[in-house]
Amino acid sequence: MTAKISLKDVHKAFGPKRVLAGVDLDVAQGESVVIIGGSGTGKSVTLKCILGLLTPERGVIEIDGADVLTMDAAERERANDQIGVMFQGAALFDSLPVWENVAFGLLAQKKVTRKDARGLALDKLALVGLGENVCDLSPADLSFGMQKRVGLARAIAADPAIIFFDEPTTGLDPIMADVINDLIIAVNDKVGATALTITHDMQSARKIGDRIAMLYDGKIAWSGPVAAVDSANNAYLDQFIHGRTDGPIKMALRA
Repeated sequence: MTAKISLKDVHKAFGPKRVLAGVDLDVAQGESVVIIGGSGTGKSVTLKCILGLLTPERGVIEIDGADVLTMDAAERERANDQIGVMFQGAALFDSLPVWENVAFGLLAQKKVTRKDARGLALDKLALVGLGENVCDLSPADLSFGMQKRVGLARAIAADPAIIFFDEPTTGLDPIMADVINDLIIAVNDKVGATALTITHDMQSARKIGDRIAMLYDGKIAWSGPVAAVDSANNAYLDQFIHGRTDGPIKMALRA
């Protein structure tokens, strides 16, 4: 079966700094895959390469079996139309009320009228546990946790086939982080999307992922089902999930 997302030998560097050095990763239709790794390991770069915000020097990136790196601009736009993104800092527009933030993409592409967009926004906000009372508020009037919910509502506004979650629980207290994790699971089930998440939060990774892939030194150092994480017998993964200072990751940093 063709993977929904497939990365094959993807390389990306910024000058002399090599960030991705042959990333191979498949995400099946309807699967939730979480990429873990420390800061600066290339998690965000991987997402940006899939979205077309960055262009790798080498490799293949496929969505539904079609290499997005060889598409023309119109084809690439159509491919990206099926992707929703929940950004790390919510990335809401302070000058727009909540409902316009949720429907921003649809309004910008003139896919809906403003009246219909407001109704759609209300429906999506309800899915993330927010009511009509927040619809006309400014994002600045919301707590950070509520802003994260609005960001999730915006990510699913167009009922995407693929959703990217960029550090969805960063900056949240443990209780609110768990609320967001539960919402991500519920929304993925409701929308039926394929999910790709990047995070360093192992509690979140274990809860929302079907499978975990660890990115280290520009490559996938380990990949497997969540249930296999603790018995993986991989030194890099073991050090990371237990937060140990001693191990191969530290040795590599010292080299």
